[in-house]
Amino acid sequence: MDEALDGFVRVFREKGYHATSVEALSAETGLTAGSLYKAFSDKREIFVAALDHYIARRSTGLQAALTRQTSARDKIRALLDFYAAVSHGQEGQRGCLVVGSAVSLATFDDEIAERVHGSIRRLESLLRTLLKQGQADGTVSGALSVGGTARCLLCFLQGLRVVGKLGSGRAGMLSAVEEAMRLLD
Repeated sequence: MDEALDGFVRVFREKGYHATSVEALSAETGLTAGSLYKAFSDKREIFVAALDHYIARRSTGLQAALTRQTSARDKIRALLDFYAAVSHGQEGQRGCLVVGSAVSLATFDDEIAERVHGSIRRLESLLRTLLKQGQADGTVSGALSVGGTARCLLCFLQGLRVVGKLGSGRAGMLSAVEEAMRLLD
């Protein structure tokens, strides 16, 4: 099932929800349309499963990057680097399923909107927590507004995903991360 979900994620990220057909999902995964409809009632249900899978995978990858760091500032850097890494090259051009869903689906599908909002809220909460920890351990300026800086970094991270979809390169992403880190001083 994980392999099939990975395939669904790839197609939805590259084409978006509306341009993705059941035939494209079938071709990507090697599953027949009949098999897909036995497992899922419709394309929307496939999308919801793919979105949940995508969010869980990204969360696991991000947590792994954070656990390798000791100071809060280093954790923030690891978080920004993680987003920069998935926002350039082929990976970046595939796009972010959360950002794509926010733009094209969240305005008319309450269930998808709640998943998107939940993902964004968790990221902003993590940023807030790391900023507070950084102020406590002295690696982040105590003069910063935690809420405002967390929101600024959240917007920056989601912007990386959008710019990455347009084909931005690695050097540009890393340069942007360097500038974002200056906000913490």
